Amino acid sequence: MDVEQVLAQLRALGNPDNVAGMARFGINPQNTLGVSMPALRKLAKQIGKDHALAGQLWASGVHEARILAALIDDPNLVGEAQMERWVAELDSWDVCDGVCCNLFDRLPIAYRKAAEWSRREEEYVRRAGFALMSCLAWHDKKASDAELAEFLPLIKMGATDERNFVRKAVNWALRQIGKRNPHLNELAIQTAREIRELDARAARWIAADALRELEGETVRGKWA
Repeated sequence: MDVEQVLAQLRALGNPDNVAGMARFGINPQNTLGVSMPALRKLAKQIGKDHALAGQLWASGVHEARILAALIDDPNLVGEAQMERWVAELDSWDVCDGVCCNLFDRLPIAYRKAAEWSRREEEYVRRAGFALMSCLAWHDKKASDAELAEFLPLIKMGATDERNFVRKAVNWALRQIGKRNPHLNELAIQTAREIRELDARAARWIAADALRELEGETVRGKWA
């Protein structure tokens, strides 16, 4: 299947009504077809891993094509240059999160890039840093507590960023690390309490929302 055939399938699966709904959730409607995630995952399964096709789909600039690109790319063939190129071209939070959780978190340099991107100024690059932390805490079952705990000072640093897409990713990273196990739960709660004392509206929201979940019975009851 070549890139034009895939794009044709995506257009056939598109729904303009979905685009309007996506926009209400802060998803960039530009170059968006309104294809559902189940349909994208089904198409990705049909295609299989294809690094060259993934690059072509990304280059198309079509919203769903970029999400599909992350689903079919081969992490063994993705290097740092591609990561930097793709992250610089992000323009929607769902593409950002999809790339981080479906591709970038599989790469050996994911931990380093998460730390680097979290310090960068560009909104979607910074979001990618914290989203990648979240995905690593969620997916990397071999990660040590020490590896994930190293993200907590960066999360605290990012907690004063008032930009909506950044603060939500900071919150996500803090909660995801804190749900990993009892030890990281305690460390994340302590970080949340420190964030609560920062003089920023974003920090107060991040801390309150994270503490509500991390100190709750649903999370802590798992380890009782």
